[in-house]
Amino acid sequence: MTSFLAAALQLTSGPDTDANFAAAEELIELATRRGAELVGLPENFAFMGDDERRLELAPALAERCHRFLVTMARRYQVTLLGGGYPVPSGERLTLNRAELIGKDGQLLARYDKIHLFDVDLPDGNTYRESATVQPGQELPSVVDAPGLCRIGLSICYDVRFPELYRHLAGAGADLVMIPAAFTAFTGKDHWQVLLQARAIENTVYVLAPAQTGVHYGRRHSHGHAMVIDPWGTVLSDAGVTPGLAVAPIDVAHGQRVRAVMPSLQHRRPALF
Repeated sequence: MTSFLAAALQLTSGPDTDANFAAAEELIELATRRGAELVGLPENFAFMGDDERRLELAPALAERCHRFLVTMARRYQVTLLGGGYPVPSGERLTLNRAELIGKDGQLLARYDKIHLFDVDLPDGNTYRESATVQPGQELPSVVDAPGLCRIGLSICYDVRFPELYRHLAGAGADLVMIPAAFTAFTGKDHWQVLLQARAIENTVYVLAPAQTGVHYGRRHSHGHAMVIDPWGTVLSDAGVTPGLAVAPIDVAHGQRVRAVMPSLQHRRPALF
């Protein structure tokens, strides 16, 4: 059975795209030096700034992000997730797209975020992702990453929708990736709990790259990029500073957990 190291990267991305790409590469290199074969970048890894600037940058940034992911995967011989970047889609709209790239630069999987964060929080911050982002219309697929395991994709706010992860588990995922820019206000109460719930109820590994700190204005992310095993144990937590969470992924361990707790086999979908 396959066993390998995986890394969930943690960044404080901002409006300076050049600085963001440089910071991302620095952590990718660090992760691979530590032996990681699967590396995930968080949501909005290339740009965290106001919507108007994002819309302006999107055409060039989409192309640059894809080229960056391919180049990094090849350069460091790693399977790499770009956890979410803007791709133009109609007038004044972008998709929020994640791509999983194999170490030879091949596109393994692509997913456009389907659940959009439209929330008024008690701390005074209002988020209207749907104002400038078009939701994806297709469920993420599960891909058999060469030499690693079967991987399913999602993005940030998706973590609040368990049916998406039940779909990924049903499609055979050993590990789900949940790159995020989770708000500091909600993250302190919900981030870890939700990640552990998705791991436990689906008996899958969770790799959750994250944004952390203050990005611009009042935009503040929770941090705590994590790797969690199928029993719900937090194997690694990056804390609140830029860095990485690294931990082993053992497919055989996942199978043992499913044998001990076979809840997926006990489902009664005919009643729901």
